[in-house]
Amino acid sequence: MPTDVPQPPDSKASSPHGDAEDLVDLNLDDSLEGDLQSVADEVASEYHTQVVPELDDSEPLPAGNTDLRVDLESALTEAEHQMEDLLRREAELMDQQRRLAADFNNFRNRAQRDIALAVEQAERKILLEMLPVLDNFERGLGATYQDVESFRSGVELIRKQFLEAFRKLHVEPLPLEVGDPFDALNAEALTTFADPNMPDGAVAAIYERGFNLKGQLLRAARVVVNRLQDSGKS
Repeated sequence: MPTDVPQPPDSKASSPHGDAEDLVDLNLDDSLEGDLQSVADEVASEYHTQVVPELDDSEPLPAGNTDLRVDLESALTEAEHQMEDLLRREAELMDQQRRLAADFNNFRNRAQRDIALAVEQAERKILLEMLPVLDNFERGLGATYQDVESFRSGVELIRKQFLEAFRKLHVEPLPLEVGDPFDALNAEALTTFADPNMPDGAVAAIYERGFNLKGQLLRAARVVVNRLQDSGKS
């Protein structure tokens, strides 16, 4: 009596893991040599061969991937050129900065020398204008005078010479005289004085004359101001 032999399942039946070609043969009915470790190694090797096939470098890349690679290489080349340009520009700017710093240092040193030279020349000019006045003072001290009026005339000549030296240096006396109205912009009141023969607020006396230098106030005059008391006040 024939015995029904169980048939293997239909190879075309659907499997949750995909097609039959992707399945790993785990049939252990055949005789195996070695221990379980050898079986595991063999199964793993077969699975790796079926699931993860080796890539062949000789196979050409798809057209889209080739274009992408070309674009990336072109972008990288352009970026390298831009980096070289930036480095070259940085070197140029650093060189310009060093040159400007050196030029400014030279300009500062030259300006300081020019200022010092100008101050020295101005001092020399002032001293050269004052020395003749000193010479006349020494001559006046060594001279003999018949009376006080002669001595006074000599001193007045020296004063005029001194004012002329000032004028050459652009120094002019303030046009202020006794009896002029007090001007707080050009004069300083030291004290007050009551003189009924002079108007109230007038300059009663000049202690120190004021001077202008090139139209600017050099020194304010120091004066006494006439201040009349109010007759209505005690």
